[in-house]
Amino acid sequence: MQHLLRRKIISTLIAFLILPYIGLSQLRDDAPNLPDHDSKLYHFGINLGYNKSYSSFTHHPYYLQQDSVRGIESINSSGLSLGWMVNLNLDDHFDLRTYPVNLTFSETAFQYTLLYPDIPAGESTLTTQKIQSITMSWPIQLKFSSDRIYNYKVYTFAGVKFAYDFSANAGKTNAGEIIQLKPFDYGIQGGIGFHFYYPYFVLTPEINFSWGLANLHSRNPSLKFSSSIDKINSRMITFSIMVE
Repeated sequence: MQHLLRRKIISTLIAFLILPYIGLSQLRDDAPNLPDHDSKLYHFGINLGYNKSYSSFTHHPYYLQQDSVRGIESINSSGLSLGWMVNLNLDDHFDLRTYPVNLTFSETAFQYTLLYPDIPAGESTLTTQKIQSITMSWPIQLKFSSDRIYNYKVYTFAGVKFAYDFSANAGKTNAGEIIQLKPFDYGIQGGIGFHFYYPYFVLTPEINFSWGLANLHSRNPSLKFSSSIDKINSRMITFSIMVE
């Protein structure tokens, strides 16, 4: 199901990425499109994103004492996001925005080098463990925009986020021999974007960098893949297209 949703959203993103080039003539008109858009107190948008995530982690002292796991590496993973944006205009250059609904589909993946792999259990010398995540996050961002030049504008933003992972497996008895993750996360965000003003909507490509500050790892000394890791912090880069 998630695979089909990923294909649909990626196709939609590709279509939106082509739009600025298809409608260049509409952006070059002498008369600005949507001249009152930025003066409105509130405006809304729908955001579709493609993310690349990985985990920053530290080894537990037990890692040096055991002889089964010889190496651990975080693997980059891809995912999707879908959000509804609310923007509050503060003045000509500053805005405050949030996402009351912001779903992110991602995964946490680690590759282990095992000295004694459990062959009957499907392990090999190089074994990958993946944990799927469906996260609802609530970012609060302060946005600083440049002056509008005809139908273009650039902006940057920074803020904080709070997140809850509905798929977190910490405390589940059927989690098996995998890493267990806590559901709550918080962190900081920053990025850059561009507004393209069309006659009936504003198209906004954006890059968002996110650094999680909470330790997501629920360490279990009895689990082989968990006992060698101490802290896990989320890291994510999201490439998105927003329509306002």
